[in-house]
Amino acid sequence: MTTLRGTIAPGSPDYVYLPFEVPPGMRELRVSYTYDKPAVPPGTPGNALDIGLFDVRGTELGGRGFRGWSGGARTEFFVRADDATPGYLPGALHPGTWYVVLGPYTVAPQGLSYEVAVTLTEGEPGETPRPVHPPSRARGRGRAWYRGDCHLHSWHSDGRRTPAEIGALARAAGLDFINSSEHNTTSSHAHWADVAGDDLLVMLGEEVTTRNGHVLALGTEPGTFVDWRYRARDGHFGHFARRVREAGGLVVPAHPHATCVGCGWRFGFAEADAVEVWNGPYTPDDEVTLAAWDARLVACVREGREWLPAMGNSDAHRDPDAVGMPQTVVLAEDLTRAAIQQGLRAGRSYVAESQHLALAFTAVGDGREAGIGERLDVPDDTPVTVRLEVSGAPRCSVRLVTDQGTLFTSEPLPVSGEGVVEWRTTPAHAAYVRAELRHETALGPLPGAMAAFTNPVFLGAT
Repeated sequence: MTTLRGTIAPGSPDYVYLPFEVPPGMRELRVSYTYDKPAVPPGTPGNALDIGLFDVRGTELGGRGFRGWSGGARTEFFVRADDATPGYLPGALHPGTWYVVLGPYTVAPQGLSYEVAVTLTEGEPGETPRPVHPPSRARGRGRAWYRGDCHLHSWHSDGRRTPAEIGALARAAGLDFINSSEHNTTSSHAHWADVAGDDLLVMLGEEVTTRNGHVLALGTEPGTFVDWRYRARDGHFGHFARRVREAGGLVVPAHPHATCVGCGWRFGFAEADAVEVWNGPYTPDDEVTLAAWDARLVACVREGREWLPAMGNSDAHRDPDAVGMPQTVVLAEDLTRAAIQQGLRAGRSYVAESQHLALAFTAVGDGREAGIGERLDVPDDTPVTVRLEVSGAPRCSVRLVTDQGTLFTSEPLPVSGEGVVEWRTTPAHAAYVRAELRHETALGPLPGAMAAFTNPVFLGAT
């Protein structure tokens, strides 16, 4: 056994690499670690230490030597050719210099003292299993509205559910597709094939968890690893965003206004394909994100540039986190990875708190019709009728929001949850219209809880 000890001072680098030697003929590598947690004054962060592993291929940015990451979710892990702890990749234990990587998430004023134990076991290595991945299509309904949750965590990162348990919960929530998004690891990719089926499309990805915000790599090719070891000031994000798209994925900043350490988004949105506006149960930081997204819509209209679609996901980790609350409902040509991504990128989608809530949102004028994410291309003085059909939203109030603010608020819908709202405007008065459904508690001075919201319908000639 090799024991590695040290102390990390406040202000130290984000990652500390501890080299150790692996001799020939090893069957298993096992790592465990501990660190001190001294008392700190109120309001001062204490010690929190993440951990991962790189092999003989090195620790260079890009992750060629990456073998796993568990963050702070585990105190020990193992790697063999034929198996590995969730979060880590099975494979050969090639002799040479390996590295434990420590990530001091927060460091107390007294510093952070750690002890890492590396245990190597001799023996025959066994065979590395060939990974089997889920198919890129499921049995769809042709062009239709499909429901999905693209931000989920299993026991392959800091979640507590197996992929099979997540699949069962996704089906119970009425979902048609999900996306695997573990923190900084792809180890789950080979464990979703048995979860997918004709009724459930499973896409693969990663939640790239940097110190300056988190971003979903949504629907990448199996095994695509996206490095996370940089900050906004380092100038690396554009490279890795392109890496996501080259691997067939979407770049989606997650919970950009979350208040947890390192969660606030600092990389800007120039490289984003969409943005996660609603994350888990609707909270004040979601309200801030919604307002910031709407402000960007106004800027895009004013400056004549492309807009950024919104989506919502559960970010479910463990009980009682509800898979599919919220969920993104996307109009796609079929239930395939490519078609779902195309619908998300185009903004042909809305976000709902459950499978029971359904919307139909259109704008009609001069004999033409446009839906969510589309443009009604008519002159500025054309009378336009905006129509929202709702089901599954009892006692919810409808708000129609434009670049001029909220211009219409309905009375609460009946207890049946069904209703139709119509509003008339012109492109000169409203450059876009989007709909919000809020629970009855929202009818006071505070915004209240969201039930659903749509991406906008744009009005006026291009």
